[in-house]
Amino acid sequence: MSISLKPIAEQVMVITGASSGIGLATALHAARLGARVVLASRNEPELEKIAERIRREGGEALAVVTDVSRREDMQRLADRTAEAFGGFDTWVNNAGIGIYGRLEEVSDEDHHRLFEINFWGLVYGTQIAAAHLKPKGGAIINLGSVVSDIALPIQGMYAASKHAIKGFTDAFRMELMAEKAPISVTLIKPSAINTPFPQHARNYLDEEPTLPPPVYQPEDVASAIVHAAQHGGRDYYIGSGGKLMSSLNKRIPSLMDWGASRSGKLESSGPVRRPREGSLYGPATDGSARGDLSLQARRSLYTGAQTHPMTTAAVLATAGVAVFALFAAGKRR
Repeated sequence: MSISLKPIAEQVMVITGASSGIGLATALHAARLGARVVLASRNEPELEKIAERIRREGGEALAVVTDVSRREDMQRLADRTAEAFGGFDTWVNNAGIGIYGRLEEVSDEDHHRLFEINFWGLVYGTQIAAAHLKPKGGAIINLGSVVSDIALPIQGMYAASKHAIKGFTDAFRMELMAEKAPISVTLIKPSAINTPFPQHARNYLDEEPTLPPPVYQPEDVASAIVHAAQHGGRDYYIGSGGKLMSSLNKRIPSLMDWGASRSGKLESSGPVRRPREGSLYGPATDGSARGDLSLQARRSLYTGAQTHPMTTAAVLATAGVAVFALFAAGKRR
């Protein structure tokens, strides 16, 4: 069966981890384009604020308090969506958390909790969404990372969870293809994104972690997610830096390992000034899409080229004509 996806203005989109970062940016972007959005996270006050903001701007939104690590919560999220909107067309598994610390120093409890949120929450969401979408079709969009392809010291279990997400997503896609289910399954691989991720992460370090450059804005990820909801696609990288790192890791893995081991630690913004626990066991206290690196962050031309290839080709063609005209004019002088 072929996959046919609706225009975003005709869709109901479920988004986990919607109270901050990429999830929040995606919810706002999709709602402004006409989608009805269902916001899921553990942070009830922020969810309600965001839902009300969307309604004030003329959109439709439903807030459902959800702990993605609990299958029953994820099933309730799907059921509440069906009650409110008759179903959904796109399900975005975005919720995730990080831990900064050496693998030997992080507790087993914290490692297990990270996997419950990052991996098992995504597994539950994917399975529940697929059961709903098989009769009519739609899109499942999973948030991986550039570290789905490479590993990093000091974020080892986070990288492991994103590797697991890639393996699960690819295998699930194949199984749906084998049974000719009309569902698009996409993996999004962001590079460093200017969200509150470092502040929400559990921190074992003696320094305040920050993101390494180049850093991109969450709106780039939101654009890629909305594009995948309408057009499908297997993988999307956010930021040319991440794509480059992934490509180099495939070609010169030993050298990449050596470079990462020599770095020994991640970027730091000075002494620890925030609670070390982060939001591993409870909701974050803030609800912002962007982090504190807005001055350093950029928009990704590479991502724009992936999601708008015809526009990019037209721009490049126009630029080529202009360059040729300048060259020809120079030769006539």
